[in-house]
Amino acid sequence: MPKKAAGTSRKKFLTHMREHLQEMKDKLLAEMDSELKAEREGNKDEGLDTYDLASEERDREINFILSDRGRVKVKQINEALERLADNSYGICESCGLEIAEERLEAMPFTRLCRDCQQDQEREARSQRRFEDERNVYRKLGSTDGDEEGA
Repeated sequence: MPKKAAGTSRKKFLTHMREHLQEMKDKLLAEMDSELKAEREGNKDEGLDTYDLASEERDREINFILSDRGRVKVKQINEALERLADNSYGICESCGLEIAEERLEAMPFTRLCRDCQQDQEREARSQRRFEDERNVYRKLGSTDGDEEGA
C-alpha cells in the first residue's frame, strides 16, 4: 500500500509541474509579445537625436539578447512538457534515477539529477582547464621565427 501512496504523490507532483511549466511558458510568451509590441511602437518615434538613437539601439540589442534567452527558455519548457507527456519527465537522462522533487521545483526543465549535473560540470571544468593549458603551450611554443618560415 505505501507504494501506491508514493506513486499517487509523484503523480500529483507531476500534474503540479505540468501546470507550473505551462504557466511559465504562457507568462514568458506574453512578456515576449509585449516587448515586441513596445519595440514596434518605439520605432514610430521620429526626430530623435544621436544620443536617443544610440540609446534606442542599445535597448534593441539588450531586448534581442533577452528575447533570445526567452526563446531558449520556451524551448526548454516545451521539451519538459514533451517529457511529461511521454512519462520521461523527472528521470535523469544520465543515470536513469528519479530526479528529486526539490530539484525539479527549483529547475523545472532540468534533465539531470544533482549528482550527474555535478559530474558533468566537473568534467566541463576539467576540459576547459585542459584547453586553456593547451592554448598556453601553443603560445609558448610559437616564435616569431616559426611564423616567418610559414
